[in-house]
Amino acid sequence: PEFELPPTMSAADETASARPSPRRVALLLIDFINAMNFEGAEPLHRSATAAVDTVLRLRDEADALQAPVVYVNDHFGHWRSGRARIVESCVRHDGPSREIIRRLEPREDDYFVIKPALSGFYATILPVLLTQLGVTRLVLTGVAADICVLFTAADAHMRNYDLWIPRDAIGSEGDDRTDWALDIMRNSMTAEVRSPAGGTAPASRPVRSSRRS
Repeated sequence: PEFELPPTMSAADETASARPSPRRVALLLIDFINAMNFEGAEPLHRSATAAVDTVLRLRDEADALQAPVVYVNDHFGHWRSGRARIVESCVRHDGPSREIIRRLEPREDDYFVIKPALSGFYATILPVLLTQLGVTRLVLTGVAADICVLFTAADAHMRNYDLWIPRDAIGSEGDDRTDWALDIMRNSMTAEVRSPAGGTAPASRPVRSSRRS
């Protein structure tokens, strides 16, 4: 399965006895609950729609492995909104994203983190939640690849999380923007960007500290 990955090595383990340390993965869905009712949203909607099947497959696999599924979503300026109100307000708009929301609507047992800005870590409960869940590796999916996904990945990288950002599970307003963001996340954040379907194994990454901030 895609979520069952080789154990990582902590710096202390490598120095001492080279024993592998376990790691737990979480699946993040970033800003898929989105009315996309702004001017020029058509390319973003197309790329988000193309990602849905891959995201659902990843979610099914996370469920099978009892891995946490965490929705990280903008409140779109509605500061009193909660999970139900955000979903309802996005569906209420007669926009092209209603089918995306219908297919990816958060379930009762999924976590739902509301973010006020670009990064899922900024001014949210996400850092505390991931620590409580014992998560050390994140699978990032969502939109837009070059904005909220990128900023969330940067904050995760600074907190020493291992990252996998599948190319087929993110979207943006253009393939060039997605590729630009993936290039940064791969080369500057040591993220894996392979598609869930497989492909060549990612290059080995440098040993990273297990310390969280």
